Amino acid sequence: MDNKGKFETYKKIVLEVNKTMNLTAIKDDASFDEKHFYDSLLPIECVNFENKKVLDIGSGAGFPGIPLSFMFENSSFTLLETTNKKCEFLRKVISEMNLKNCSILEKRAEDILDSERESFDIVVSRAVSDLPILLELALPYLKVGGILVAYKGGKYLDEIGRSKNALKTLSSKVIDVQKRKLPISNEDRFNIIIMKEKNTDKKFPRNFSQIKKRPL
Repeated sequence: MDNKGKFETYKKIVLEVNKTMNLTAIKDDASFDEKHFYDSLLPIECVNFENKKVLDIGSGAGFPGIPLSFMFENSSFTLLETTNKKCEFLRKVISEMNLKNCSILEKRAEDILDSERESFDIVVSRAVSDLPILLELALPYLKVGGILVAYKGGKYLDEIGRSKNALKTLSSKVIDVQKRKLPISNEDRFNIIIMKEKNTDKKFPRNFSQIKKRPL
């Protein structure tokens, strides 16, 4: 199956399951392609995903991990999702589409295992958590020199401003902000590109109640 066929098949599965399960509010073809597919793939302009080990935190219906997996068959994509029903949906997609470069982690991001710590080249996360919280959840998974791609909207500058202490504490820095407009709706998209510079102290991530109550 070529890439166009993969995207169409995936969209068909999402919209079919969406009739009985809340996966997306976007149902017309053009908006789906723009706000799920085009949006998911924006970072490939500025981040090298070739032959990388990638983690998608809070994958939901599979965005952005599954669209990225179509484009980079030589990379491995791990889809981390808490909700059992969404994991079952992701298993359905992977099985029906025979996606050999995708796997699922059904758990909370803060429940990191030693075998997962600092084992990924890239972490992606789309509209999951406020940036100070996301940094503490994501950076322990990244190798030193690895990249976090945080998909954000118009309040990205505010989030970066509130993340100064988290960035410093977790030995990371913002190296780029990708600014784009979606081609049909003209909506703004801002992808924050963060590099991990040193190993993460094993006391991170903390329990989620602590992270939420007292973000770094």
